[in-house]
Amino acid sequence: MVQSENIRNFSIIAHIDHGKSTLADRFLEHAGLLINIQEGQVLDTLSLEKERGITIRSHPVTLLIKNKIGETFCFNLIDTPGHVDFSYEVSRSLKACEGAVLLVDATQGVEAQTIANTYLALENNLVIIPVINKIDVKNADIEGTEKEIREILGFSENEILKISAKLGTGVTELIEEIIRRVQPPGGDPDMPLRALVFDSHFDTYKGVVVYVRLKEGRIRVGDKIKFMSTGKIFQIEEVGIFRLKMESVEELKAGEVGYFAAIIRDPLDVNIGDTVTSVVKPATIPIPGFRRNIPMVFAGIFPINTNEFENLKKSLEKLHLNDPAFSFEMETSEALGFGFRCGFSGLLHMEIMIERLKLEFGQDIIATVPNVEYEVELMDSKIIKLDNPGKFPEETKIKEIKEPIVEASIMTPPEYIGNVLELIKSRRAIYKEMLYPQLQRAIIRFEVPLQEIIIDFFDNLKSITRGYGTLDYELKGFKSSDIVKVDILINKKSVDALSFMAHREKADYISRNLLGRMRKVIPRQMFEVSLQAAIGGKIIAKERVVPFRKDVLAKCYGGDVTRKRKLLEKQKEGKKKMKQIGNVAIPQEAFFSILSVKGEQKK
Repeated sequence: MVQSENIRNFSIIAHIDHGKSTLADRFLEHAGLLINIQEGQVLDTLSLEKERGITIRSHPVTLLIKNKIGETFCFNLIDTPGHVDFSYEVSRSLKACEGAVLLVDATQGVEAQTIANTYLALENNLVIIPVINKIDVKNADIEGTEKEIREILGFSENEILKISAKLGTGVTELIEEIIRRVQPPGGDPDMPLRALVFDSHFDTYKGVVVYVRLKEGRIRVGDKIKFMSTGKIFQIEEVGIFRLKMESVEELKAGEVGYFAAIIRDPLDVNIGDTVTSVVKPATIPIPGFRRNIPMVFAGIFPINTNEFENLKKSLEKLHLNDPAFSFEMETSEALGFGFRCGFSGLLHMEIMIERLKLEFGQDIIATVPNVEYEVELMDSKIIKLDNPGKFPEETKIKEIKEPIVEASIMTPPEYIGNVLELIKSRRAIYKEMLYPQLQRAIIRFEVPLQEIIIDFFDNLKSITRGYGTLDYELKGFKSSDIVKVDILINKKSVDALSFMAHREKADYISRNLLGRMRKVIPRQMFEVSLQAAIGGKIIAKERVVPFRKDVLAKCYGGDVTRKRKLLEKQKEGKKKMKQIGNVAIPQEAFFSILSVKGEQKK
């Protein structure tokens, strides 16, 4: 391995779809690890990442790259996600670095998440190298993008580099600037071991594989190590670095990024952000941890086959291992049985995790309605956190309910300002200010209840701004609100898995739309299916699924009318009996119906 003064640890950060993974491919080419240029996005290992064209989780890789004079440098590169839902993933990666390449698309300019990522890097005291990408594209506004980087982010003209990650233009110059600007890692290899856990994954044969950045000391095979937060002790079985695949090495020392395996079978033994030290010569002070992630969206996940409960639990543990932004605890539902209440960073995060459960772990599951976490003050002054409609207290016991409020900013071209203002007005938002960092870009800042933006706000924003609008938000606090629980009744029986919480003034509208959609997806029966929405004991919306009707008079060619009446009365009694004993099959689409209506604008 190279000397520590020739090591550079850095991340690539950017807004979604600005070319992070493509730039990572160019670095791989320079290190001689990538031969087939057509392959593309090599570090995106999940099938979902390649299918959707987005980075979902951080991907570390160790590269040996020579500079212009032939000196070899070790680049520990971490390619990070760009969507606002995965900002926690970015913060974890930055903790393991000394520098960050901030990538800005020349056709899109500085966007909301670009600013958020810049602040994250500054919080971690990283050297930031601003880079304008896609300079080869016809509609690239290089001068305008450069002006935005200077005026919005505060960089000087001579700090900004211009590249085309697709063609490789300017990448050699960027490598030289990384070597020149990013500081080599500090840390003494002879000091007691202190290694920062920044990620991990589960391997069937090796157990938990732990990703670490060594701040001090060294790790070798056979060493006994201890996780400082839990006190759990393990013996190292394998140590290695990340090439295109994991590659074993003799040791890792201070300043290096790599992994170790120690036959850790329980995923819950490893906590992201923990400090690993030696049992023989332990450190006394752990490395300051990452910022605590707060789940924004909560939903129930239940196995369709109740016998799969334990398998689902193991799958969730493995997902939590490499994504601590995802949390879960056990819950029960009268309609769906045993399952888990899961916390997510946002709706895209929830969607991704559900797809991963299905694709990677083969789980057949039902996901319930997503909700945010409310603060409820009871009459006895006790305050509870409420993320599950099933635990909603009786109205007589509630003194006050507070809902989470986020501070949001939307960046959009000026011609779409009217559309954006209409959108935020329909979501109970409070307008704060509007800024014009340059003529082609406006920033609208506002406060809005989190519940109003978790469903389809981002999709609507992209639609009304033709893809140019970008959103960034962060939790500000809780604010008193008139929140009610809406129960969904099927044939007058409450289905707890379909219940949801909403603002009182929107509950009627949401309920009518929801029942209208459910009526289309619930199969017709031989008896009428009644759909109702209720707040407390008051019905606020109603629909019915029309039954199949058998023509019992088809063979009745004539005769007395009383004969026909008897047949109809007999059919009526039979249907009444069927309704008493009949069970209604509720398809998965009924649960997803709420996703389509909760965020819709009120006409």
